[in-house]
Amino acid sequence: MRAVQVGEFGGPEVLTSVEKPDPTPKPGQVLVRMAAVDVLFLDTRLRQGWGRQYFEMNPPYIPGDGVAGEVVALGENVDPAWLGRTVVASTQNSGTYAELVAVEETELAAIPDGVDERSAVVLLHDATTAMLLCDHAAVRPGERVLVTAAGGGAASIIIQLAQTAGAQVIGAARGEQKLDLVRRLGAEPVDYGEAGWAEKVRALTGGVDVVFDGAGGRYGLEAFQAVDDGARIITYGASDSDFAEIDADEAKRRDVTVAGLLEIQYTSRRQRLHLLNKALAEASAGHIAPTIGKSFPLARAADAHVAIEQREIVGRAVLLA
Repeated sequence: MRAVQVGEFGGPEVLTSVEKPDPTPKPGQVLVRMAAVDVLFLDTRLRQGWGRQYFEMNPPYIPGDGVAGEVVALGENVDPAWLGRTVVASTQNSGTYAELVAVEETELAAIPDGVDERSAVVLLHDATTAMLLCDHAAVRPGERVLVTAAGGGAASIIIQLAQTAGAQVIGAARGEQKLDLVRRLGAEPVDYGEAGWAEKVRALTGGVDVVFDGAGGRYGLEAFQAVDDGARIITYGASDSDFAEIDADEAKRRDVTVAGLLEIQYTSRRQRLHLLNKALAEASAGHIAPTIGKSFPLARAADAHVAIEQREIVGRAVLLA
């Protein structure tokens, strides 16, 4: 099979197309013929060698965690009904930038009618993350919500969920394409490339009740200036540089609670799969929609990484077979 491999830590050029033996599914696994793979900002950071204290990635390795496609082979002790079905799944590690991917049966979700493979694999990470964070934040009707890095895939779902909950939503992003996405989603756009953007948010809202910070870095710190006393801040991304380090004493003084992805985790594989199936059902019913920015053939994975790093992608980039 063809696959794309990280030969060493570095820039996008370290992603190379290689020939690998076809994987054989182990007991409890199925083999998926890849139709679509989502490309995460995290993939670009791991490729550079970032986060080794959290992720055990040692070159050479095949990147990618999510895959959608057809089940073409079964390992032992797997329900034969999966054979031939179109599914989406996580490897919970890596290995999906490839034509064939072995995944655990317990990670499989059947893709329902009305949802294609591209959408399903984007929902795998973006919608489940958004649902997990929104459940934790418990957004209430009438609350004022700020979403940073609002042109991202998970952020676009957060905006939709917060609006469904009855919140007033402000989407902070940079660049007209991303700000236009915020408008199309029905939220109020604010350009955080402009000086004083946090003061503008405060003027619009009187101080926000909830922040979903997908930007991190200085943008996350500036977002803290827009919150009302008693606010909840959820930090889940670091597109600016790294996670925002909010002054704990100042947050305590203002009764602001701050929670990050390390504190907000799935309690079990069952919960994660439940959220995935819920997201697929919501998308099938037309209640939520993923934002797919651009698709690339598998062999052009390096181009996808370049586009992400240059902030050219609105929503999620996808690799196709």
